Amino acid sequence: METFTIGDRPVGPGKPTFVIAEAGSNHNGELATAKELVDVAVDAGADAVKFQTFRAEDMYVEDSGEVEYLDDDRSIYDIIESMEMPHEWIPELHDYCTERGIYFMSTPFDERSAELLSEYVPAWKVASYTSSHHPFLRELAATDKPIIMSTGAHELDEVQESVDVLERAGTTGLALLQCVAAYPTPLEDINVRVVETLADEFGVPSGLSDHTLDPVTAPMAAVALGSSIVEKHFTLDKTMDGPDHQFALEPDELDAMVTAIRDTEAALGTSEKSVLDVESELHDKARRAVHAVDDITAGEELTTENVKVLRPGEQAAGLHPKFYDDIVGKTAARDIQQSTGIQWDDVDT
Repeated sequence: METFTIGDRPVGPGKPTFVIAEAGSNHNGELATAKELVDVAVDAGADAVKFQTFRAEDMYVEDSGEVEYLDDDRSIYDIIESMEMPHEWIPELHDYCTERGIYFMSTPFDERSAELLSEYVPAWKVASYTSSHHPFLRELAATDKPIIMSTGAHELDEVQESVDVLERAGTTGLALLQCVAAYPTPLEDINVRVVETLADEFGVPSGLSDHTLDPVTAPMAAVALGSSIVEKHFTLDKTMDGPDHQFALEPDELDAMVTAIRDTEAALGTSEKSVLDVESELHDKARRAVHAVDDITAGEELTTENVKVLRPGEQAAGLHPKFYDDIVGKTAARDIQQSTGIQWDDVDT
C-alpha cells in the first residue's frame, strides 16, 4: 500500500496517525474564535486543524426547505449561509497555523472555494456529501495535492466509482475515511471495522471521520484496526449557538482523544515477537531452567527427586527445560551444589 505525505508528515500504515481537529464552522463568524480553536488543537497535539469553506449558493438550491437533525426552524439554505467563513480569513488563518506549528486545512465544498484555498492547504479534504461529485473530484485531483475523502451516506460501489474518477484524473495520494452521516452518530452505528474494509478494497490508507459523542472509544478502535487518519469535530463550548457544537468535543475531550490515540499506537507497538529490554530481568530470573534441589555428588544419579525445573532467581540458569528428560537417569560428572543450574558439563553423557 502506498503512503503519501501531508506537508512533512507521512500518512499510511505503520506511520503515526494523522489527527485532524475539525473546527468546521464552530468559529461562529468570529476570527478570534477561529484562532482560539487553532490554539486548542495545538495544545491537544493534533496534526492539523480544519475549517470549512463554502457558500450556500454553491451548496443548496435556494428553496431547500428544513432539515430535522439541526433542530432549527430556518431553511437549510439560510442556516448554511449563516455559517459561511469569510474568504479573507483564509490567508490569516493559514499564517496563524504556521506560526503555531500546525497544518491549516479547510474543506472546499465547491470549485470556487477550492480555488481560493489551493495555495494555502497541503491536502484536500472531501466531505461525504461531495464524494460523488465527479466533476469536482477531477478538479481537485488536477491540483497535485493528496486527497482525504469521507464516505458517509455512500455505498461501497459508489465509493469505487469516485476512486476510479480520482485515479483516472491522476491524484497523487488518496485516503478514504469511514464516516456515518449522522450528527451525532450512535456508537453502535459507527462501524469502525469499515476502516479495514476500505483499506482492503481499495489498497489506500484509510481512517475514521467520527461523529460519536464519545471522545476516545471509536478513535482508539480505529487506530487498533489500522487507521492512518482520525478526524473529529471540536468546539470551545458545546453550549455555544450553532448547529455543530453539540456533537463536537470540548478542549479537554479533544486532548483526551489525542492522548488515547498516541497511547493506543504505543500499546500496539510492532508485529515483531522478541524478548524486549523491559523483560530482561524476568527473562533471566523467572524463566524456568534445570536446577539441583539437593547437593549431588560426582557419580550420583540425576533423578526427578534431586533435579527439577525451577525459576533460577539470582542463580545462573541451568539447561533449558526441554533437556530435562535427557539428563534424568544420567550421572553427575562432578559435585553439584544445591540450587545450582545444571549445565551439560555437569552431566556424564
